[in-house]
Amino acid sequence: MVKKKTFMDKAMAAAKKVMAKPAAKKVVAKPAAKKVVAKPAAKKVVRNINKQQLKQFRTYSPKSNEKYMSKAQRNHFTNILNDWKMELSSDIDRTVTHMQDDLTAYADPNDRASQESDMALELRNRDRERKLIKKIDDTLKVISIDDYGYCIQCGEEIGLNRLQARPTATLCIDCKTLDEIREKQMGK
Repeated sequence: MVKKKTFMDKAMAAAKKVMAKPAAKKVVAKPAAKKVVAKPAAKKVVRNINKQQLKQFRTYSPKSNEKYMSKAQRNHFTNILNDWKMELSSDIDRTVTHMQDDLTAYADPNDRASQESDMALELRNRDRERKLIKKIDDTLKVISIDDYGYCIQCGEEIGLNRLQARPTATLCIDCKTLDEIREKQMGK
């Protein structure tokens, strides 16, 4: 059964012909065009984005007989939080300049809608990062008063492994689990 070419397939083929180099026009054949598929490249980009979203923090190896939340540990987490804050701030600045540069009035309503949805998604992500920066600032204040690393509900140690995974954590794993169970039951 032969697949019928859609309008999009025809448009993509025409775009490839226009973008191809003159020497490449002779070599490019229709079967070769079918082999080149944009979907694997898109998946690769998604994988890279997911890897970037999972922030990897430097690990801290406590020395033997080191007290929990010693000065060295607090300095380690202060450095991580400051670096993370600077990275988020630069992303926000980059987004603002990018949105100002890409401000284009498209004649096609579909293009305008696509641009607006992209900008809305970008703004939503930046709003989340702005809230995270506020949480980082609050965590840095807690470090400065030597309360960092202890659960705000029960007062127990949060633990280095949890703090290395999420430096802004304010609850120990047990209190966080109970909190999540309460949220599920309340339907929030």
